[in-house]
Amino acid sequence: DYELCEEWGHLYPVPREDLINLHREHLLHLLEMGDMEKALQLLQRIGDPGICLAISEQSLDQHPNLAASHFLADYLTAHFYASLTAARRSEIQALCIGSKVLLTLPELSRVNYFHLSSRPLLMLEQLLMNMKVDWVAVAVQTLHQLLAGQDIGFTVEDINNLLSKYAEKALNFPFTLKEKRS
Repeated sequence: DYELCEEWGHLYPVPREDLINLHREHLLHLLEMGDMEKALQLLQRIGDPGICLAISEQSLDQHPNLAASHFLADYLTAHFYASLTAARRSEIQALCIGSKVLLTLPELSRVNYFHLSSRPLLMLEQLLMNMKVDWVAVAVQTLHQLLAGQDIGFTVEDINNLLSKYAEKALNFPFTLKEKRS
């Protein structure tokens, strides 16, 4: 049905907003089906870069599944980096990095942290609070690799400070030892 509507749009004038909505829904459908290749082909078929940017951003704002979010964030960063505002750029890069960190977690646990995918530092803190030390080790290693040359609102130093803070809390004992009296 989407392809038929797309063909109809080539034959008859369709308002810009309707065209954006059509392509956005088609793109989200393809991404939900896991067909990244057809999704990429759809985006490449769109001749107007402004429409392509609008479709990609609106699709990302719909908060699709993890793989779709990662695809869209990666696509926007690769093709429209210069067209985005600095704040939006940081947001999309954080989502791209957060989704990569999520992909390092065990598959069944990803759903518990998906809502934090656009806030990787907060995701790391949540993992620390849940005492998922092995997962934190992999996440930190991934973040160190991904943060090289990136400006997304936090640095490797912020990660180290967070780890130090929780290491200190782990060694803090909230009670005092009582003396034994004979």
